[in-house]
Amino acid sequence: MTARAVVTGLGIVAPNGLGTEEYWAATLAGKSGLGPVTRFDAGRYPSRIAGEVPGFVPEEHIPSRLLPQTDHMTRLALTAAGWAVEDAAVDPAALDEYGMGVVTAASGGGVEYGQRELQNLWSRGKEYVSAYQSFAWFYAVNTGQISIRHKMRGPSGVLVTEQAGGLDTLGHARRHVRRGIPLVVSGGVDGALCPWGWVAQIATGRLSTADDPDRAYLPFTDEASGYVPGEGGAILLVEDAGAARARGAERIYGEIAGYAATFDPRPGSGRPPGLRRAVEEALADARMTAAEVDVVFADAAGVPELDRAEADTLTAVFGPYGVPVTAPKTMTGRLFGGGASLDVAAALLSLRDGVVPPTANVTAPADGLALDLVTGCAREARLRTALVLARGYGGFNAAMVVRRV
Repeated sequence: MTARAVVTGLGIVAPNGLGTEEYWAATLAGKSGLGPVTRFDAGRYPSRIAGEVPGFVPEEHIPSRLLPQTDHMTRLALTAAGWAVEDAAVDPAALDEYGMGVVTAASGGGVEYGQRELQNLWSRGKEYVSAYQSFAWFYAVNTGQISIRHKMRGPSGVLVTEQAGGLDTLGHARRHVRRGIPLVVSGGVDGALCPWGWVAQIATGRLSTADDPDRAYLPFTDEASGYVPGEGGAILLVEDAGAARARGAERIYGEIAGYAATFDPRPGSGRPPGLRRAVEEALADARMTAAEVDVVFADAAGVPELDRAEADTLTAVFGPYGVPVTAPKTMTGRLFGGGASLDVAAALLSLRDGVVPPTANVTAPADGLALDLVTGCAREARLRTALVLARGYGGFNAAMVVRRV
């Protein structure tokens, strides 16, 4: 019998809330965390709005010895991972070190740390570059630091598939559980709110240039003009269902029931995008039909042609207005490797509470998009199953089905 992978712990750091319940209360209320960039002077750039995690004081959350060797992104990740472990009521010291793994998503690593040390190199000389630069900038650093801190020496890794990474990591976590690993810390916390990371995002041509935070990120609308980047994400604790019950797990948020990933064909090939195939394969993996899905957490690129492609996929699979669709990331921005895992956390909280969060600042989908988009305020509903979608820059697609147990 195939092991079932369930989520027993959540740790969230988001632009509209630090901690799971703070984030969830803000999200249900439609409270946005988007605003003008404050982490650096963005006045010279065409895009100046971002989602920044508020009120985070690293000294309050991680040991002082880790501060010199960690990027801001990694400090957020360590905090979220600690909260996930605590939420699951797991004592890693009481478990087999080699029975616990860590798999996280990343986009580019500790970019802010790397930029600072390179500036020291150019302006002051090599003797002013920290020895910690050798790993603090590395895209696998979050996995490494989490595994070291909690003494988790089982199968571990990192996925670099941009926004799709948050689903891909959870898919890999489920794979490890099915192969006999009792517990995997997984998900993503990301961020690159510094000039080096900002320029890389601007180069994609997909960033919004609007200066009003309430009008900058409007997916599925006639006003869609790009997305707003942000920092943060969610770390989830994934366990074998039997092992979780055996240790007396206090709660199970839900099961990772289905997962699939695809890659888009090369531009100009004439072949369709791979998102629909990812959705259909994830449903097949969960042994479910489209009619059994109660809500979809959309990728919501904020780019008109990408929004239409996603809407066309949902219409093809579920029918016109066939399922409630939401995009709570309109309140946080797109969080690179952390975005999709945050959507999974939101989906699990929706299943727990029987409520669908709104798509903030959006009043209605554009003409021709036959979507039942949840807007204005949260919608109460009987929820058992949610579908989460994600697409990463460069052609990555991922779909995940989660359900109550």
